[in-house]
Amino acid sequence: MGMIITGIIGLIVLGIVISSIKVVTTGQVYIVERFGKFHRQLEPGWYFIIPFIDFVRAKVSTKQQIIDIEPQKVITKDNVSIHMDNVVFFKIMDAKAAVYNIENYRDGIVYSTIANVRNIVGDMDLDDVSKNRDKLNGDLLNTVDKITDSYGVKILSVEINNIIPPAKIQEAMELQMQAERLRREGILKAEGEKEASILRAKGHKESQITEAEGNKLARILNAEAEKEESIRLAEGKKEATLLNAEAQAKSIEIVAEAEAKKIEKINTAISNTGNSDTVLKWKQIEAVKEMGYGPANKLIVPTDMMNNLGTIATIAETVQLTKKAS
Repeated sequence: MGMIITGIIGLIVLGIVISSIKVVTTGQVYIVERFGKFHRQLEPGWYFIIPFIDFVRAKVSTKQQIIDIEPQKVITKDNVSIHMDNVVFFKIMDAKAAVYNIENYRDGIVYSTIANVRNIVGDMDLDDVSKNRDKLNGDLLNTVDKITDSYGVKILSVEINNIIPPAKIQEAMELQMQAERLRREGILKAEGEKEASILRAKGHKESQITEAEGNKLARILNAEAEKEESIRLAEGKKEATLLNAEAQAKSIEIVAEAEAKKIEKINTAISNTGNSDTVLKWKQIEAVKEMGYGPANKLIVPTDMMNNLGTIATIAETVQLTKKAS
């Protein structure tokens, strides 16, 4: 019997020792009280508390938490009754304050959010509530966060999920939204047509500019070609004229050389005959010969020229002999 009692006492002591060992996991904080007063805060890790003296008052999660608030009836400034539901994201920053400064911090968050939704929405028209949801969320976040800060809660976000107006107003809003969509579609279509017209006009303008530039370039090229052709024709004519002039000059030079040789031979013949006046007489005969080729059909020969014909005949024979000799 004694061994049984000893075993039971040992089991009780072992159970007390085991229950005095506390393991705090990551993302939690334990609030420990001693004799009903706050003693200490246990962070994640292993701890031993004194049995029957210390006990865990609360286990507080330091993770991000969510509260989904059920739809609440709210009246807008223009006396429209709507239903709104919210989602609140929060985190415990001070576990001691969350345990001792408020009876239930979750209820405090819910009631603070509902009360401020009614206050803020009550100062707004239905259209403003629908259009300014982001502003409404921001105002709720700032207001509720200031309230919950006193009990160690940090509000991370307040989101409005749904805004449900009465059925008739909802139908009217749907018609209005449909009309707005049609209006926007018309605007987008008109802007698209306008943009297309502008692009077509720009394309036509660029096409005309390109065509004009092409015509201009063609005219310039034609003008340059004509200019080049004119220059080459002028150069050709110039070269032809120069060649003709050179040919004529060469011909004149050849004739002059022949005439000079002829005169030289005559002078030689005259020198051989010893009659120096014979040259003038010979020239007179040649002049009369040239006049004979003219259009006149009568020719008068002076008497002294006729007297000199014998002498000239002698000279002619001498010239012929000279040519043959040469």
